[in-house]
Amino acid sequence: MKNTLISKGSGEAKFTIVISPEELEAGKVEVYKRNKDQFAIDGFRKGKAPRSIIEKKYGEGVFLDDAINDVLAAGYPDALKELDIEPIDTPRMEFGKFESGKELEITVTVDTYPEVKLETYKGLEIEKIDGEVTEEDMERELEAARKKNARIISVDRKVQEGDTVILDYKGFVGDEQFAGGTAENHELKIGSGQFIPGFEEQLIGAEKEVEVEVKVTFPEEYHSPDLAGKDAIFKCLVHEVKEEELPELDDEFVQDISEFDTLDEFKKDLKENLEKSKKAWADNQMKDKALEKLVEVNPIDVPEVMIKDEIDNMVRDMNMQLSQSGVNMDMYLSMLGRDMNQLRDEMKPDAELRVKMRMLIRAVMEAEDITVSEEEVNKELELLAIQYGLEVDQIKNMMQDLSFIENDVKMKKAIDIVFDNASVK
Repeated sequence: MKNTLISKGSGEAKFTIVISPEELEAGKVEVYKRNKDQFAIDGFRKGKAPRSIIEKKYGEGVFLDDAINDVLAAGYPDALKELDIEPIDTPRMEFGKFESGKELEITVTVDTYPEVKLETYKGLEIEKIDGEVTEEDMERELEAARKKNARIISVDRKVQEGDTVILDYKGFVGDEQFAGGTAENHELKIGSGQFIPGFEEQLIGAEKEVEVEVKVTFPEEYHSPDLAGKDAIFKCLVHEVKEEELPELDDEFVQDISEFDTLDEFKKDLKENLEKSKKAWADNQMKDKALEKLVEVNPIDVPEVMIKDEIDNMVRDMNMQLSQSGVNMDMYLSMLGRDMNQLRDEMKPDAELRVKMRMLIRAVMEAEDITVSEEEVNKELELLAIQYGLEVDQIKNMMQDLSFIENDVKMKKAIDIVFDNASVK
């Protein structure tokens, strides 16, 4: 295949791809082998008819389109690499006239990665974010450790905020009981927000085995149209009230949950770990601010197709997160009272910011001529292996092409350069 550049610049490249008769013939042979079983020709068993017979019956071009597509699929990436073109969208192709036994010329026009003019990336002014560990931080973590190891015990009293209750309930709209609004021995933590607004609060003060009527109004955007916006009454009967019994914060507790012998040792280790994580959090927050500043002082235009692709990625990520929670996108949009177009419109400013950040980080990578060593790639692979609970070799086999890892390391180094050279006030 012969590739010739016609023009490149202003966000667009134009070039020709010439496919030789030999390449087309080889392509048609492969397509014939792949599809011959689909043809039933009189006098031949299915899949046994020679290519010439099939072409005689269905026309010489019966395998041509697929052959051209196959040759292009293999050769187009090579053409981009040879001509140093980085596309950001699907190419537009204009096919020359096909003549048997002659070359086929295809003119390709494609939108390319835009040129980025980097004005400045050093000395950016950002505000310091405090990463100090406070007494409140320590108290919160110690309380979390107690809650994590709390016992749940039954109590003989009225329901309070934070209790877990076992209850039956029946839901009515008017005098009619509605589908899906009934349960027996349901476990509910008061204050969890598991039920619609107003439901859990009205159970506070309820006594065991004494029926309570809970009056609520379903949200206008509720996922069930039959109930959306309607007033309802739930007849509730609490069978059991349970509360958390927190352990005493002492040496014995510490010995049960950790490798330390005393509370003081546990607190010292906890503070050291908190200081590391809070510093990392503060640094990441300031890095984000530095990148926002980088975008602010380096105004650039972003092609709409790149923003659209980023929105596609954001929607895909959201879909995955929702599915892990047992919710699909249609349910989520229904709860929000929006459609997909509205959601995409809301995502657009964030998507544009993300694309601008990546474009400018890449410009910093080029300005600094950032390189990555094999050791740095291996270190990143080790971190991924730990994160996913796999061996490094398994990660390598899954990745196959390590250029993605290399680029990720380069981007991190570029971000560090911007942050390390920022003026923190």
